[in-house]
Amino acid sequence: MTGPAPPCPEAYVALATRMADAARAVTLRHFRTGLEVMDKADESPVTVADREAETLLRGLAAEACPDHGLVGEEHGSERPDAEFVWVFDPIDGTKRFITGNPLFGTLIALLRGGAPILGVIDMPALGERWVGAAGRPTVMTDRAGVREARVRSCSELSKAVQTSTAPDMFEGADAAAFARVEKAVKLLLYGGDCFNYGSLASGYTDLVIEAGLGVYDHLALVAVVQGAGGIITDWRGSPLGLESDGRVVAAGDPRVHAAALERLAGD
Repeated sequence: MTGPAPPCPEAYVALATRMADAARAVTLRHFRTGLEVMDKADESPVTVADREAETLLRGLAAEACPDHGLVGEEHGSERPDAEFVWVFDPIDGTKRFITGNPLFGTLIALLRGGAPILGVIDMPALGERWVGAAGRPTVMTDRAGVREARVRSCSELSKAVQTSTAPDMFEGADAAAFARVEKAVKLLLYGGDCFNYGSLASGYTDLVIEAGLGVYDHLALVAVVQGAGGIITDWRGSPLGLESDGRVVAAGDPRVHAAALERLAGD
């Protein structure tokens, strides 16, 4: 699908907000309680909180929109070819969650015709949330209230503050490509998971580059970043969707985005 995403119906924004509220209650109930940690087939950790939160999210979506598709990290896919598809990551940053680190989040996305039209980044332990929806500006909510989120201007990589979750997400040629960008930016910080994209949308950082992400890790980020005036694509500059390869570049300023793509490509 090309061109701008169609506007997101207000009813779906309200539904996503209710979903985020419900998932927040689940994750906070389990946070810092010493719950059992299990290993999935890929040896990544998972907890009852992940599975309970996703079950709740899927149930709310199915009740309100029974014809919509569902894709989640913990419970797989149902009707992924539907016109509307919800994509969930109940706890983005499970490693942080199980170690008592508050920088974990819940990600909720809605796609229409394969294009993300709605995204929620909810940070339960911080009490912060970003909601982006096609056709309206991204809003950020914290303990101070609700306000519009807006990216900041940055003219070149040498002035840019970059964030990425961890260096080990880059391997082989991807590691070499990432290093070319790392050498050009003003500052690189690791950690943060989905919080990095909220920070960028609010104008506190300039660039996020990551690899190895699942669709549930990045599709909610699209509407948040775009609604704040930023740009987010794969490493080739193509739009993100269910078929994306997990390599993501997000920037507040198109000049920084373009320069990062050039370095990633080796130009």
